[in-house]
Amino acid sequence: MSVTEDQGHMGEPTPDEMELRRPPAGPAGVATDSPVGRLAATVDRLSREVRAAQAEAEGRALIELAKGILVERLGCGPAQAARQLAELTEQAGTTQLEFAVEVINQAARDRMSEVTHAFLAATRAAGEAEADPAAVRLRAAESGVLAADDTQAVAESLLEQALRPLGAVAVAIWAAGADGSLTLAGSAGFSPAEAARWYYVPPDVATVARCGLAEREGLWIESLAERGLPSVGRHHHPDGGRAAVPAGTGGRVYGVLEIVWPVPLPPQRPQIVRQVEALAELCAHTLETYAVPDGPARPERVLPDTAELMDLADGLYDPALVLVPHLDESGNLLDFRIQHVNSRFLDPAGRPRGMVGGALLLEAYPMAAGESELFARIERVYATGEPFRARRMHLTALVDQVPLSAVADISVSRHGAGILFIWRIEDETARLASLLQHAQRLGRIGGFEENLLTGEITWNDQLFDLYGRPETSSPVPLEDLPAHAHPDDAVAIGRFLRTLLHHRRPASAAFRLQRPDGVTRHIRVVAEPVLDTDGRLLTVRGAYQDISAQHWTEVALAATRDQLAHTEQQASERDRLALQLQRAIMPPTQAPLQMPDLDVAVRYRPAEAEQLVGGDWYDAVVLPSRLVLLCVGDVAGHGIEAATSMVVLRNALRGLAVTGAGPGQLLSWLNMVTHHLTGGVTATAVCGLYDPATRVLRWARAGHLPPVLVRGSEAAPLPAVSGLLLGAVPEARYEEGEVQLAAEDNLLMYTDGLIERRDRSVEESLTHLLTTAATVPGSLDQRLDRLLTYSRSDTDDDTCIVGIRVG
Repeated sequence: MSVTEDQGHMGEPTPDEMELRRPPAGPAGVATDSPVGRLAATVDRLSREVRAAQAEAEGRALIELAKGILVERLGCGPAQAARQLAELTEQAGTTQLEFAVEVINQAARDRMSEVTHAFLAATRAAGEAEADPAAVRLRAAESGVLAADDTQAVAESLLEQALRPLGAVAVAIWAAGADGSLTLAGSAGFSPAEAARWYYVPPDVATVARCGLAEREGLWIESLAERGLPSVGRHHHPDGGRAAVPAGTGGRVYGVLEIVWPVPLPPQRPQIVRQVEALAELCAHTLETYAVPDGPARPERVLPDTAELMDLADGLYDPALVLVPHLDESGNLLDFRIQHVNSRFLDPAGRPRGMVGGALLLEAYPMAAGESELFARIERVYATGEPFRARRMHLTALVDQVPLSAVADISVSRHGAGILFIWRIEDETARLASLLQHAQRLGRIGGFEENLLTGEITWNDQLFDLYGRPETSSPVPLEDLPAHAHPDDAVAIGRFLRTLLHHRRPASAAFRLQRPDGVTRHIRVVAEPVLDTDGRLLTVRGAYQDISAQHWTEVALAATRDQLAHTEQQASERDRLALQLQRAIMPPTQAPLQMPDLDVAVRYRPAEAEQLVGGDWYDAVVLPSRLVLLCVGDVAGHGIEAATSMVVLRNALRGLAVTGAGPGQLLSWLNMVTHHLTGGVTATAVCGLYDPATRVLRWARAGHLPPVLVRGSEAAPLPAVSGLLLGAVPEARYEEGEVQLAAEDNLLMYTDGLIERRDRSVEESLTHLLTTAATVPGSLDQRLDRLLTYSRSDTDDDTCIVGIRVG
């Protein structure tokens, strides 16, 4: 090569030479020849070295633990154990750290080793690469948790070692308080501001962790947005998955492990679920001694001395048991041992208290496992520390009584590691004593109690005297009360029965009692329902009080109250006139029609508020043609106008029916009357003509609900026919329908006040009416009374019912 060529070559460096001459780049492409670049490279190198040192330290701890196991198993020294571990690692063809974890798993036989083996088997079966490092991660996480000095370090170790490989981005460890509150004991992956905002969750707040605490198997949520539950970090990962697993050991739950994924979480394999459960159990060991703020530190896992608890049980006047947990070899809760029974306890099998004490609860009383979930409730009290209280709970496992009367008030509470279980039985004597107490509280003279399940009725002596009946006679059921009262008081009694039996609320009513000896007394009845723990109506108890003397005092007071201001008096007189007019034309009941093979009954229930006097009306009359006119109607509005319009329409229809015209023609004429003569009001009506000879009913309707036919055990409305409401147009035509009735058929005509509700559609209300009408047994009068009693209407509107029963 010539000198010239060599000089030219040196003057133009090659691309490779240029790359070699370029200063090396630091992190993020920053050149290291600048001060900033060199500083960034140094920080990056030191960070890698710190992470490597941490991993090496964690691995060294596991290797040293494996050496210790070999020293114990082989009976050799530390140096020999180290050589043995190196030789076995070389033979196995794996790393020393992975083989050390395998030695630990084989020797431990604990929950973590079981999870590791199951996880590795599943990953190998699926053909996943590098499955063995999972075992290292789990043991490293365990080592970090046990070495950590607080729950914050535990959370960081769990996230880095075991949860990030599962795709998780954050973790929270919650400590559960005895009052149901949650405290964020440690977290990783959340900002400090977010963790501070969620430091404390009050009781009864439905968060993800709280719901997970209530689930024995934990809560796994595919997407947090779908469940809508609040939780820490919700705004950063709104569509991510969540897992909330109770952290407990030995049957005690100390808190919740909550894990956050950034994306929706698909259903996890059983191996992953068990891995998370094992990590939650590791958290429980740390939470055992965690001090809840403003509260004592959690007790150690050693059964405390129960002598004070036993002394407390002995000082109670109710039966009591002192229970302590019975664990298996793995520390899982199997049962509770009866540590002590007090002197008030009587064993249903007649065993002495010394034989019951020391026995296992489920062995001594197997029915406690299923009855009212009693054992599960005791388990939950022991696990969470939240006391359980219940009134009138069925309890036959621990008492020797008839199941219907084995009702008790229950109290279960945890004291240290012991459980105090107290109950109070409500026996026959207690029920009678309670009956007398209620009689004194309500100021009644005659007390009663009626069991709606068995039909048993209990009266005291005074109540027989009040009714004028001998004590050898049968007591009167509540549903038969209208038969012993004045007919004008049927409306008040109907409201009383409906409120008490249907709405299950305490109720009272005043009525006139007609005794067999001809004496009439003014009576006030007061009663209240008794429900079991499931909300079912068991019994009704109450009292009758003779208020005849007070009645005349109230009459005098009512006369004094009538002296109102002029404007108020005018309004009152107007309402009273409308009510008197309505009651004069529309009594609650009327005398039955005298027709062969036909029963006719009517009911009218006015609005509860007098100022809401409406225009509902009914009519049932035998025409000269021997046909039976049946009709109901409803004038729009309330007050004196509605009442007077009702009188006009009712009387007009009765007069028009004498012409012998059919129901369609009658409604057509009545429409003209409504449009021209009643001041522009509108109304609905249904009109029928029944022929007793042929048992055929012809009917038509004007904007009204069709009649209901009850045949056997089925009830259905008649097929609807067209017809515009009355008064809308000057002239209208009304289609007629025809139905052939049979013996034992029941036909019901009614106004919308029977079924109308503010929160339900007409179709839903009609379905309930059909169900009630089809299941009501007895006479036609009982059927109509029961329809009024169990009506679900809540609009406080008038109600009319006309019913016929074919003989």
